[in-house]
Amino acid sequence: MTGQAAGGPLHAVTFDCAGESLVGVIHRPAAAPVAGAAALTGVVVVVGGPQYRAGSHRQFVHLARHLATAGHPVLRFDVRGMGDSSGAQRSFEHLGDDIAAAIQALMQDQPQVRHVVLWGLCDGASAALLYLHEHADPRVRGLCLLNPWVRSEASLARTHVKHYYRQRLVQREFWAKLFSGRVAGQALRGLWRNLRAARGPVDEAARGAPFQVRMAQAWQCFNGPVLLVLSGRDYTAREFDETISSHPAWQGALARIGVQRHDAALADHTFSSRTERDALEQLTTRWLSHAF
Repeated sequence: MTGQAAGGPLHAVTFDCAGESLVGVIHRPAAAPVAGAAALTGVVVVVGGPQYRAGSHRQFVHLARHLATAGHPVLRFDVRGMGDSSGAQRSFEHLGDDIAAAIQALMQDQPQVRHVVLWGLCDGASAALLYLHEHADPRVRGLCLLNPWVRSEASLARTHVKHYYRQRLVQREFWAKLFSGRVAGQALRGLWRNLRAARGPVDEAARGAPFQVRMAQAWQCFNGPVLLVLSGRDYTAREFDETISSHPAWQGALARIGVQRHDAALADHTFSSRTERDALEQLTTRWLSHAF
């Protein structure tokens, strides 16, 4: 099925993944393919978590339309067990076959595409890195990663201590409540638990390469351009920041050539405001233009 929308024609596709049928939408550039960088660079939107191809508040639809207007073919799709795709639901740690099938589907539909960029939010960003750890796919030439998910008990505790409890401890209101008995014992116990967890071991490699370490290994081995976008109003982004600054596996990650970091100070986790969404779309387009 083909339709027309802002940003160019839409084309619904189905494609195989390990015997299951995946459903996606390809946004084709409005103009005929040309021998330019945009036409050669496709974008695959990796959807993670309990989410389907439209994204929160149709975020991925707006993004795909914007990129298609700039000349980039874009595929957004449902992984197995989500949306309109068949199969059993699985976690972001096990989407490698789905991503590989999506890349193939986009390149078959748009034969001028020579390489792709994986664009992912939260555990979609994590899934993109885990895919490269597993496959080392030469067709993937770039990564756009938003608020990657690296949660562990220790990282969450360090984030709470640094970005919540530290702020509370310097507030006069907090101490007034404490000395008046209005701060519940449960809240104080929560602070103590977070302090103990935050002091836990940082190096988790001995556990047999947890997903955070595999993500770091893929990041360190990938030699293509990377755009990292972190929201200013998001604990997931703060956890990622804490992890890359403290975990040995991530040492020097941001200093690698080709890595560009952008801090969206006013954005929440899904860039839900139109202003922040528009800014993200423009940032992605500019980065694609410069990187390729």
